[in-house]
Amino acid sequence: MKVPYFDLRRQYKDIKPQLERRVIGTLRSTQYSLGGEVELFESNFSSFLEANYCTGVNTGTSALHLALLALGIGKGDEVITVSMTFIATVMSISYTGAKPVFVDIDKKTQLINYKNIIKKISSKTKAIVVVHLYGQCAEMNEINKIAKKYKLRVIEDSSQAHGAKYFNKYAGTMSDVGTFSFYPGKNLGAIGEGGAIITNNSKLDKKVKELRNWSQPKRYFHNEISYNYRMDSIQAAALNIKLKFLKKWTLKRRKIASEYQSRIKNDKLEFTYAKPHNFHVYHIFSLFHKNRASLQKYLNKNEIGTNFHYPVPAHLQKPYISLGHKKGDFPITELISNYQISIPIFPEMKNDEVEYVIKIINKF
Repeated sequence: MKVPYFDLRRQYKDIKPQLERRVIGTLRSTQYSLGGEVELFESNFSSFLEANYCTGVNTGTSALHLALLALGIGKGDEVITVSMTFIATVMSISYTGAKPVFVDIDKKTQLINYKNIIKKISSKTKAIVVVHLYGQCAEMNEINKIAKKYKLRVIEDSSQAHGAKYFNKYAGTMSDVGTFSFYPGKNLGAIGEGGAIITNNSKLDKKVKELRNWSQPKRYFHNEISYNYRMDSIQAAALNIKLKFLKKWTLKRRKIASEYQSRIKNDKLEFTYAKPHNFHVYHIFSLFHKNRASLQKYLNKNEIGTNFHYPVPAHLQKPYISLGHKKGDFPITELISNYQISIPIFPEMKNDEVEYVIKIINKF
């Protein structure tokens, strides 16, 4: 049997009539940038998350960039985050002129270890970017306590956590501002690129909406340096359809994850620990093994797709050599980056595919 790591064709086939009807309707409207579909998605997504405001933008990276700018982050500032993340988290900090300051992660959850944050706070620290990695929320209560004590702003990078919850609060709604990516492979993915900014603060919402569209209260009149980060209507149209299926897709992901957790019996492997107060949405299902290369070779030989998240942490990437970090500075992050491997988990997986993955892994 051949089991792909992910297969968007199956999702497309399942929702083809609704998706094509909505996209064709948008094409016929000739309203391709912002417009009614974007406004509808902003309303739908904020309602889904039980948040006050949503701003649709062109990518998740743009969402992070604007969130930081709207909070006043700029040159000379420091922003605390993790190195165990996709590089966009870190580069969005760099785009503002601020300096990313890394902290290590928790070994069991692979999320930011809030106990490491205080030691990295300086007079230049202005914010914390929290990454809800793999589909599980970080310890937001503890992080918000630290932020309040030291008067820091908090941004939630929720790009892997659409619909995830922490004590029944949605990812992206527990801080000053939350950001999402709708890259096609996400739990809620567009048919191209897309992103969103979530907040309960009307002033922040107004600010990010200005910044995404050239800060022009009146056409051709501009108030400040700003950006062309508008969401395309076609992407919003697709998201308006896909959002209707997100809860169903999430339950399927969680069912597959439960099967993996209960039936993979191989003492050579470890899983991410899902905290009981979290509602994990399993964007990624991670296994950890000391000889990851041998595991990947074995799985690929048996035609099971795999991926890595992430093999080279941000502090060891070329753009951040100037920060002066070396191997060993963040030992848990580096350990996870060497041991982690992602296995197939997507809503359209067939039962026999799940059975096959379990069977093959148990034989490893």
